[in-house]
Amino acid sequence: MADTHRGTHLPVAGFFLLAGVTLFWGANWPGMKIALAEVPVWWFRSMCLTAGGGGLLIIAAMSGTSLKVPAHQIPLLLLCAVFNIMGWHLFSAYGVQIMPAGRASIIAFTMPVWAALLGSMLIGEPLTRAKLIGLTLGIASLAVLIGEDLLILNAAPLGAVFMLMAAISWAIGTVLFKKFDWQTPVSANIGWQLLAAAVPITIVAVLTEPVPDLTELSRPAIIALAYLFVFPMIFCQWAYFKTVRLFPASIAAIGTMAVPIVGVYSSALILGEPVGASEFISLLLICSALFCVLIWPALDKRKTA
Repeated sequence: MADTHRGTHLPVAGFFLLAGVTLFWGANWPGMKIALAEVPVWWFRSMCLTAGGGGLLIIAAMSGTSLKVPAHQIPLLLLCAVFNIMGWHLFSAYGVQIMPAGRASIIAFTMPVWAALLGSMLIGEPLTRAKLIGLTLGIASLAVLIGEDLLILNAAPLGAVFMLMAAISWAIGTVLFKKFDWQTPVSANIGWQLLAAAVPITIVAVLTEPVPDLTELSRPAIIALAYLFVFPMIFCQWAYFKTVRLFPASIAAIGTMAVPIVGVYSSALILGEPVGASEFISLLLICSALFCVLIWPALDKRKTA
């Protein structure tokens, strides 16, 4: 047993990656809010995906990584891109545009709960009591978060629906990414996914939205876009999927638990969004849901070992 535990030590580099993902993805939410005030949704996502995908492929090529995707895995890569990239980025952009960025981040990072549940349907993972309790807590957190908005029938419930769809889409993409045995390195794989999703999104942007005049952007919007391109779109996209490869799936998902906390409080600091009892209660419920789904089963296994 002792030898087994020693053999399962997690790489220290992975914890630094998770810390970076938590910080940079958390601060991503107020940055999105600032940029989307001046850039239309489809053009915003086109720019983000092109910058992220191109950046990752350039970094991969400069580091000597092969950019080749085996022909038989191209359809799988495109399937992952639909859920992992297109669904997540479009739904989240519309969601954060019409609801407070901090609240949006809380709903978005219910993703690990949905991933655990979808994993039971798509790759045969058992649907345990802990997962069912986690789902109940996750739904309760959404009820707390949007309850007041439902009562006054304003636009925020639609924002919450968009964010929930984004979380579920990302969860499907994550489960599919775990399911397939990729022969392409992470940086190249995610780079191609980002660029593949950028093509149809750019086409829709050209057909439906005016081309944004980047020279007219305010300084905060320019700073926000630069931040989004470098950190969330290049570093975090690579780091998240790298942790999925480095760590057990549950540990990689645990790394996202603190992201909405950073999102809520960075939005309060940067945008002046109010933080009240509903946000605090929702955060507690989300963390409780993730604990049930991700940590509780591991504790039970230790007791029975």
